Amino acid sequence: MDNLADQPSTARTLWKPAQTYTMAALCLLIGLVIGYFLRGSAAPAPSVAAVTPAGQPTADPHAGTGAQPMPSLDDMKRMADKKAEPLLATLKADPKNAALLNKTGLTYKAAHQFKEAIVYFQKSLDIDPKNVAVRDDMASCMYYNGDVDGALDQLNKSLTYDPKHPGTLFNIGIIKWQGKNDVKGAVESWQTLLKLNPNFPQKEAIEGLITKAQQQQNTMPPATQPKG
Repeated sequence: MDNLADQPSTARTLWKPAQTYTMAALCLLIGLVIGYFLRGSAAPAPSVAAVTPAGQPTADPHAGTGAQPMPSLDDMKRMADKKAEPLLATLKADPKNAALLNKTGLTYKAAHQFKEAIVYFQKSLDIDPKNVAVRDDMASCMYYNGDVDGALDQLNKSLTYDPKHPGTLFNIGIIKWQGKNDVKGAVESWQTLLKLNPNFPQKEAIEGLITKAQQQQNTMPPATQPKG
């Protein structure tokens, strides 16, 4: 995967189709963070780290095999702090630099330090509120920090600035499906994505997700199916 953390947000508005939409869905289904969830804009987190949506490390799959142990979240926090040092030093002299604030947020997001990342994304949005790329990154961190409704609120706000944004519509569907058990809402979001983006390169992948979600709903016991 490309390391995109050093690229400006404006150059990362959309996900890279071949690497993201289907991978994001798959990774969300199995509860892993691979460094990007919503748009794939952040630098990949260390590949050995597995984190649940609540931000807690999973059991080490290499325990007892002689493989190098996974870094803890504390280890990753220290690494993120170290990498962020020069950014924070620059921000002292230029605290209203939205791009630099976003870059700092991406640094913490890549290390699964979602709470810290949210702080810097929010500061960036306070200066540049129409930046959908930054808002979607913040929404991903909110989701993995356990704030499902907050993540959806941010994604819906992104749509007020860019109603056709594929990454936003896609991820509203993913969070509604996986975070809210709202298959109807998820399918509607994905169908809107395809309607507003008729030449979307990953159309078949989205249609596959729609089918999968609907099949899952059909196999759910009636008492567990969402109403409305």
